[in-house]
Amino acid sequence: MSALTPPTDAPTPTTDKITQAAMETIYLCKFRVSMDGEWLCLRELDDISLTPDPEPTHEDPNYLMANERMNLMNMAKLSIKGLIESALNLGRTLDSDYAPLQQFFVVMEHCLKHGLRAKKTFLGQNKSFWGPLELVEKLVPEAAEITASVKDLPGLKTPVGRGRAWLRLALMQKKLSEYMKALINKKELLSEFYEPNALMMEEEGAIIAGLLVGLNVIDANFCMKGEDLDSQVGVIDFSMYLKDGNSSKGSEGDGQITAILDQKNYVEELNRHLNATVNNLQAKVDALEKSNTKLTEELAVANNRIITLQEEMERVKEESSYILESNRKGPKQDRTGEGQALSEARKHLKEETQLRLDVEKELELQISMRQEMELAMKMLEKDVCEKQEALVSLRQQLDDLRALKHELAFKLQSSDLGVKQKSELNIRLEEKTNQMAATIKQLEQSEKDLVKQAKTLNSAANKLIPKHH
Repeated sequence: MSALTPPTDAPTPTTDKITQAAMETIYLCKFRVSMDGEWLCLRELDDISLTPDPEPTHEDPNYLMANERMNLMNMAKLSIKGLIESALNLGRTLDSDYAPLQQFFVVMEHCLKHGLRAKKTFLGQNKSFWGPLELVEKLVPEAAEITASVKDLPGLKTPVGRGRAWLRLALMQKKLSEYMKALINKKELLSEFYEPNALMMEEEGAIIAGLLVGLNVIDANFCMKGEDLDSQVGVIDFSMYLKDGNSSKGSEGDGQITAILDQKNYVEELNRHLNATVNNLQAKVDALEKSNTKLTEELAVANNRIITLQEEMERVKEESSYILESNRKGPKQDRTGEGQALSEARKHLKEETQLRLDVEKELELQISMRQEMELAMKMLEKDVCEKQEALVSLRQQLDDLRALKHELAFKLQSSDLGVKQKSELNIRLEEKTNQMAATIKQLEQSEKDLVKQAKTLNSAANKLIPKHH
């Protein structure tokens, strides 16, 4: 299988951004996701082109982004269609544990993250779709209620968690489509958050907003207080949309083999991209561990500095007390000498007091820096735990995909065996047909010979009859 993005000798910053976005969303730039009825279908991009004239190259960033937008739009179509059909068949109010509903929110999250500009923070670059969703209350007054509710939820600590809660509340209001249309129509506001060729800035975003109208027929009820939306892993479960071989009862022969091969190739490609995602997460975990070690060392240095400053402050206090005591117990001399010593003592006391104030300020500064470091360490530890959980989840999905790959390989082997048996049967039938044709020719020749013999006998009989007369 080909790589996600072909290597170049001098990659541009725009190409790096496109590549990073593709790796985060794991949408295949070398494949086109489309729908075959109600199933997921992939085609090689070598066989199709986005625009007929001129034909773009696969290294073109606009071409890659256009393919990602098309993939996301088709995934959204499948997710929305499957959610509506399953909800109508279920015939009850949906909750947060309903698998098709969970996958719908994951797909929507990927759509909102596509082409999102990264913002630099204390811990590095951060991409969050909460910023664009906050704009909706300025465009549609009814959205102010759910925005305020999201901000008041006590369990949400990250912008990603607030964005996920906002999507759920908007779906409960049955106004998600209205809010998304109002947001997409204001592209001058979205340009602050998205790249020019992002999904929300192009025609695909408007199509998805139109598809969301169909979700108004379903009823959903979510309990936000007990749900941990900050640490959820937003990975699309493609197995819900893969076509099972047993479901197509009427398709046999070459069509069935082609479908199995397409699914097998897709699973192999997805397996490769999941491996790459796991490696990236492992690299991030290693980087966070190194940063954590560095912060620990800096914290130890700061603690030593604080201890040194405290010791110095105690020493200054002792010296100041000693000078005051010695001035009180010293012999009385003339008034001039006493005044001079007193002024010197006051001057020295003033200097010691100023030094003490400086030391206290430095101590307060070091304490505040220590508190900030401790807070940063806690945040890093939490981030490491989240990344480890995501790593475990991705490995589990990787194992599932490997099992699915083995199953598809077994089905392919069985199909190959069936085709081989049918081919051998066809060969034997052709041989029997040829034998029967030869036998028929022999019978026809025998028939002709018998006819000739009959004619000869008739003529001989006719000749004998007159002689007897």
